[in-house]
Formats: sequence, structure tokens, C-alpha cells
Amino acid sequence: MEEGYRASIDRIAARAGVARQTVYNHFPCKDDLFSEVASVAAGTILVSLDGDGMDIRERLLRFGAALRQRVIGDEGLAMFRTLSAEVPRFPALGKAFFDKGPGQIVLWLAEFLGRAMNEGLLRRDEPLFVAEMLLSMLESFDRTRRLFGAPLRPAAEEQERIARIVDCFLRAYAPESEK
Repeated sequence: MEEGYRASIDRIAARAGVARQTVYNHFPCKDDLFSEVASVAAGTILVSLDGDGMDIRERLLRFGAALRQRVIGDEGLAMFRTLSAEVPRFPALGKAFFDKGPGQIVLWLAEFLGRAMNEGLLRRDEPLFVAEMLLSMLESFDRTRRLFGAPLRPAAEEQERIARIVDCFLRAYAPESEK
């Protein structure tokens, strides 16, 4: 994050407290290492959708909080800046990172929302479109704010913002019988 894609494997290994060969044993190339970072981040976001017995609103609130913490927090912004600078020179890096990070998140969220539609908890629509729309609502403008130097919102204000976004989404996709 600090040095971007140009960071040497030696520096990465030293920072991790392992030998260079250990890094190569786990990640044959730097693209694999960066995409694994995306996969781990996606996993920590997606686990927030777990919770049988919890209502859909509570699960989406947890998801929204986890997503925003990762995406618009300092670490997420650093990764976004790094990738934005490097992808034009290393397009395979961008594809690998997208597939294992944002690409996984949108597919899993679409699957979650599709199940909710099948259970009658949400109005029917194309789940992938609905997932993309919810992700945009949760991250787009605030990521832009943060990229241009705005501070993180206080925790209580952040939770209120997530709740307003989720509630707006749930009103828009309320089952037909509830409208």
C-alpha cells in the first residue's frame, strides 16, 4: 500500500518477516499477491452477509458497514490509488484484483439479494443490477469525498448514513404487497 505495485518482493518479504522464497512459494507472481489481498478483503466484507435468523435489514447494515470500512477507509483508498496508477501498465493486475475483490463481492451480493427476492423479502428484479446499484449507493460519493481529502465521518454519523442508504434501498425494493 505504501509503495504500490513497484514495491520489491524483498521489501514485502522483509515487512512480512519471511524470506523472499517464502513469498514466492505462496505467490508465484506479484499479481497473485495483490489479487490475494483483494480476495481476503472481499471475504471480510462478505462474511457480514451471514446470519441465518437475522432480518435482511440487519444483514445489509452489517454488510454496508464492512464494505464502507474497507472501501472508504484509509487502507481501501490507498489500494484504490495504487491500482488506479498501476493498471494502465499492468492490465492483468487490474483484472485479477477485480475478479477476486469487487467482482466477487458483486456476485455474492447478487446471489444474496436473489435469494431474498425468491423468499419474497424483496421485489423481483435482475439481482446483478440490484447488487451493483446497492454497492454504488454505499460507496461512490463518499469514496470520491475521501479521495479528495475529506475526513472519515464520526462513527455515529457513519452508522446513520449507512442506515439511511439501506432503508432507501429496502423501500425501493419492498415486495409489491408492501407498496
